Formats: sequence, structure tokens, C-alpha cells
Amino acid sequence: MNSLAPYAANPDHSKGRQFNEPPSATRNAFQRDRDRIIHSTAFRRLEYKTQVFVNHEGDLFRTRLTHSLEVAQMARGIARTLNLHEELTEAIALAHDLGHTPFGHAGQDALNDCMRDFGGFEHNLQSLRVVEKLEMRYADFDGLNLTFEVREGILKHCSIKNARQLGEVGQRFIDKTSPSLEAQLTNYADEIAYNNHDVDDGLRSGLISIDQLSTVALFADNLALVKAQYPNLEQRRLIHETVRRMINTLMVDLCTQSAQNIAQHQPQSLADIRQLPQLIGFSQEIAQQNHKLKQFLRKNLYHHYKVNRMSAKASRIVRELFTGFYENTGLLPDEFQAYAETDKARAVADYIAGMTDRFAIREHRKLFTVEEYL
Repeated sequence: MNSLAPYAANPDHSKGRQFNEPPSATRNAFQRDRDRIIHSTAFRRLEYKTQVFVNHEGDLFRTRLTHSLEVAQMARGIARTLNLHEELTEAIALAHDLGHTPFGHAGQDALNDCMRDFGGFEHNLQSLRVVEKLEMRYADFDGLNLTFEVREGILKHCSIKNARQLGEVGQRFIDKTSPSLEAQLTNYADEIAYNNHDVDDGLRSGLISIDQLSTVALFADNLALVKAQYPNLEQRRLIHETVRRMINTLMVDLCTQSAQNIAQHQPQSLADIRQLPQLIGFSQEIAQQNHKLKQFLRKNLYHHYKVNRMSAKASRIVRELFTGFYENTGLLPDEFQAYAETDKARAVADYIAGMTDRFAIREHRKLFTVEEYL
């Protein structure tokens, strides 16, 4: 690792864990957090949770697990370039989607509607809930007992109402201060990863075309560069070469602009970072191009009628599971039944949010399909 900048998060000066533990003899605190995340049950489940396409629709489409690994790779590269803490960014990246429901955003929206009268549901808060409470691996505490800095990075947005219930980790939303640069850059790595890899998966699925994407400058400019250098390239390689250049354009711009922002404000410590506006970001031109790409994907991929059809099925499954379990908590596994005695709706939401796509489909069949037992 390069020498840390004075304003980088430093594990030796961490705000610590919720429960005191002796330090590791071989790993710094952020390395230990990363390792705990990788070994968690919630992390393994990401292999079978949707990114855009439902898991069983194809073996080559991205899942929440592959997405998280891609975010971690990008975030770590940015951190190295800016002399920030690599293991902290990696831990945040690997944990950022732990609270996602089955079926992606369709599942989250459906579960949020079901929970509207019970405090709502938001996957970002659920990721924090997973690492603070729901993982049950250690004898001395619930959750993973991660450092403050990792938990802060996981919670990338939060309402004031929810922030007031989260203690120190939610205080920055009340005070309107900034998180660490490691947390800031991981948010951007997340966005770069899902936008560009959704382009790749969208083209692979045939739901969007190269001709359609050629109306988007970020894609068109890089496509032209590839065609000029390789005029006879087959389409599969053409797409990959274009997407990797798009990612490189965004990554280089983010590092360059962020370094300029840091130089302009000259922070001397992490405390300075917290009092400054967020310093990680794109240049104005690239930010506009990236926004156009997001708009294109929202209109042409995420709202494609074939995706809408699957989303409608996913929403129905989540809603019916919630209703079935809420009306009869005796259908829940034993550990969730005990919890349901004190907070029925949240216990049901926790159970559903932890499901993989295929497990949710199986549970729905078991509850509502008579033929399952004939």
C-alpha cells in the first residue's frame, strides 16, 4: 500500500467497535472487517440475488455478488491512486449490498410498500442492520461488530428520522457533515460499476442495442475509438472493448477531479474531511455524460417491458410472502417466530430481505401452490 495521506482513514485511529475486542495480532482493524464480511452468510447469499436480471434467467448475467466484487476492485484502485485506505474501501464495497432484497429494486419497492405502516424498508439501512444485528456468528455479540468507519460507509444515505435512531453512525446526516473519502469514493465506484456493467448485460440480453446506445456520448465516443483501432472486430469483443474504455474514462476523470478538489481544499486530517463538502466527484463534463447514461438505462433497460414483466412477478411474490407470514407468523422459521413476538412486521421483513431469488420463489410455491405437496 502507498503511504496514507494525512486525511485518510487510519485503522490505528478508528472510532472503534460497538463491543470491545482485543486487536488482531496479524491484521489491522479494517482488514479484519473485510474478512468478517467475506465470511458472512449474507455475503454468500449475494451470489443468488438479482442485479437487473433474475438469477435463473442466465448464467452470465451479473448478480449482487459479482457486482460487489467489481465495486471492490474499482474502489480499491481509486483509493490507491489517492493514497487512501484500501482495505477500508474494500470492506465498504463488499458490504454495501448485504441488505438487498431478492429481485433487486422491484423486491425492495414491494417490501417497502408492505412496510409503509411499520417504518418502511430501505436496503441501505438493511445492510447496516445485517452487520449490526442479523448476522449470528459470534458468542459475545450479534452482528459482525465492524468498526465505525465501515458502518459509516455502508450507510450512504439516510433520512433525518432514521438517523436519529442510529446513534453516532447516523449523526452526520443530522449535522450535515461528510463521511470519509473512502466512503465517498466507494459510492462512485458503485455507480460506475452498475451503470457500465448494466450496459454489458443489457447488450448481452438483447434488450438494448448498440444503435440505441450510440445516442449516448459516453458510449458513442468510446465505440468510435474502438472501431477506429479495430475496424473488423467481432461484436462480442467490440462491446467489451467499448465498456472497458467507458469505465476507464470515468475512473481516470474521478481520480483526476478528486485530486484537484483535495488540492484546492488542502485537508490535513479526517476531521477536516468531515467539515468540508464532499471532495470525491467527476468533472462537470463527465458528470453530465454519466447522467445521460443513467437516464438512458432507466428508460430503455430498467423499464423495458420484459424487465417490467419480471419485476411485476417479483413484486407479487414479495407482497404475497409478506402477507402470508404477517398473517400467520407460525409459518416463519423458529428464530424469526421468537422475534415476531416483539416486532412482527420487521421480523417478516428481515426474513424476506435475506432470501435469495430462487429461495423466495420456492417459499412462495410452498405457501401458495397446492401441487407442491401432491
